[in-house]
Amino acid sequence: GKHSGRAALRAKLGELGYDLGDNQLKDVFVRFKALADRKKEVYDDDLIALLADASASANDDHLQVRKLRVVCGTEGPQEAELTLSVGGEEQFVDATGDGPVDAVFNAVKMLYPHGAKLDLYQVQAVTEGTDAQATVSVRLSLDGRVFTGQSADTDTVVASARAYVNALNRLHAGQGRTSNSALMQSAS
Repeated sequence: GKHSGRAALRAKLGELGYDLGDNQLKDVFVRFKALADRKKEVYDDDLIALLADASASANDDHLQVRKLRVVCGTEGPQEAELTLSVGGEEQFVDATGDGPVDAVFNAVKMLYPHGAKLDLYQVQAVTEGTDAQATVSVRLSLDGRVFTGQSADTDTVVASARAYVNALNRLHAGQGRTSNSALMQSAS
């Protein structure tokens, strides 16, 4: 029936040690179906990445990636067309960069200017194969505070955009932690 897929997903997540409420499950199920449409097989690690991504991006976030289109290849410069919801208001920008991720980050910075420094940009494949999800981690620092973001998607550039935006949402909300280097400086 209509809910058998959802029940199977709930059971599988239970096996993995996750107990989701109905609303959480609904959100994860939508993401799961979208992922299943793009991948031949969905592995346990894919589900765990999906859960991490769902919890990292909330619907009430100040910044949300709405649409992203990237042009890249051997002929530069690479270009990103980004629609970002900023405080509930959708804004569009076109930006270029040295590679697709740089173009996307430049686009985000044009719509949400900030002084944070990018300290870490890391991509890891969740599973094997060309249809694997990539988990992207981003770490920003500003005034001795660190803000991290993470996202997973079969499209590495989309995951990059969302991870960057997740870190900026933490920055916007003031949810950073004091970096070790700042602790060392204040101690000396």
